[in-house]
Amino acid sequence: MPYRITPLVTDGYYHIYNRGIAKHKIFATPRDYSRFIQTFSYYQIQNPKPKFSQRSSSLIKVDATKKIVDILCYCLMPNHFHLLIKQTQDSGISEFMRKFIHSYTKYWNTKRKIQGPLIQAMFKAVIIENDEQLTHISRYIHLNPLVSGIVKDLNFYPWSSYPTYIGLEDNSAVAKEEILNFFKSSKDYEKFVLDQADYGITLELLKHSTLDINE
Repeated sequence: MPYRITPLVTDGYYHIYNRGIAKHKIFATPRDYSRFIQTFSYYQIQNPKPKFSQRSSSLIKVDATKKIVDILCYCLMPNHFHLLIKQTQDSGISEFMRKFIHSYTKYWNTKRKIQGPLIQAMFKAVIIENDEQLTHISRYIHLNPLVSGIVKDLNFYPWSSYPTYIGLEDNSAVAKEEILNFFKSSKDYEKFVLDQADYGITLELLKHSTLDINE
């Protein structure tokens, strides 16, 4: 079994990312993206019952008093995903990742009548060491669709938390205030993200993270 070098400590902040096996797509339809978001929103709650696939309602109620992780921001790309997470209970991230990845993989396989793993076994986890890194990581995550050329306007990319940050959507599962508290307003955060003309600056700030999504 692979050994994780980076410890996952309670009250620690982490950039979590992973991709499909052999770089295969893990999202093929809008329903897939939506299901993934619903699933990780559900499993951030401690021991949610019943299993997500057996719930009686599609409405997910996030109980802030029972969360094992806080999801600060996210972005889903065709063959990989990024999450910025705070662990709020011991072993919270490991439990969260295990349950929601298993649930989504089961959904994917059932829908396509196939078997086997969908996403690489060990997710990457980079600890956030200071407030500056926290805000820059959030910007890096939100810029992914723009940098990759998927969209020309981030406002039109629905599979990230960016629309929630700038007030276009309301998603109670996203703990956006953890980041927005560093800015005077959501408009200031929007400017912080969009004014990053030279994306290399952000990548330079994050190079120690050894991001290898596209390797």
